[in-house]
Parts: sequence; structure tokens; C-alpha cells
Amino acid sequence: MKKIKVLLVDDSAVMRQVLVALLEREPDMQVLGTASDPLFALDKMARDWPDVIVLDVEMPRMDGITFLKKIMAERPTPVVICSSLTEQGAETTLQALAAGAVEIITKPRVGLKQFLQDSSAALVGAVRAAAQARVADESCRNCLSPTLG
Repeated sequence: MKKIKVLLVDDSAVMRQVLVALLEREPDMQVLGTASDPLFALDKMARDWPDVIVLDVEMPRMDGITFLKKIMAERPTPVVICSSLTEQGAETTLQALAAGAVEIITKPRVGLKQFLQDSSAALVGAVRAAAQARVADESCRNCLSPTLG
């Protein structure tokens, strides 16, 4: 069975630890690595490109939305945004979706242990769905498939 290769990008060491524990217990997932910001992530991605990126929004050196746009312009890859700023209807959520995120998971500002218990199935499901998503670069976001005429 081919495993879904996941890269976790979050400036919180605790959140990275929680996400690794959550995803590594899934037999069909492999965490390629973690990065505390997008610049470190780019270094890791140069060596081994993930199938799915789980990305926070607020980070040092480059925010997650800017990084998402960069990825979609250079090498479109399914991205799951996992941030406390992405509550339903929030401006950040809309920006992330417009930039190409395929799934949005809202992480709590407090209570990570409860998040692990309550949202683990949602996050795992989001990563699996993202791995199946077909993403295109921005220049073709509105392109029609040849089969659609």
C-alpha cells in the first residue's frame, strides 16, 4: 500500500508533536517531516516532495497564505490549512480557499489534548481527501477539462 506522504508546517512545537502523533498512527500515512516555518519547509520539500501539506497560517518569516500561493504557482500540491484563524466564514478561511487550499481544519487556541480526541477523525479525513484532490496552478484554475467541452 502506497502511503500518503505528509509534511507538517506549524510554528508551534506542541502542535507539530500532536499532529505527528495523530497522523503516524494511521497505517496509510507517513509524516515526511515537520517545519517551524515555510522557509524550512521549502528546504525539506527540495529533498522529498509531499503528497499533502498540513499548513498553519500565522508563522514567522512567511505566513501560510503567502506560502500556499507560492506552492500553487510553482508546484501545485494539496494543502490542508490547520489554523486557529480559520473559523467558518473568517476572512483567512476565504483567502486560503481562494489561494488553493483543499481542506480547512480549525485548531483550537487552547485544549490541544481535547482537539486530538475530538478532531482527529476530521484531520485524518481531510488529509486523505486532500491526497485524492487534483490541484492545478493558478493560471489554469478556471480552465475547462477537454471532456467538458
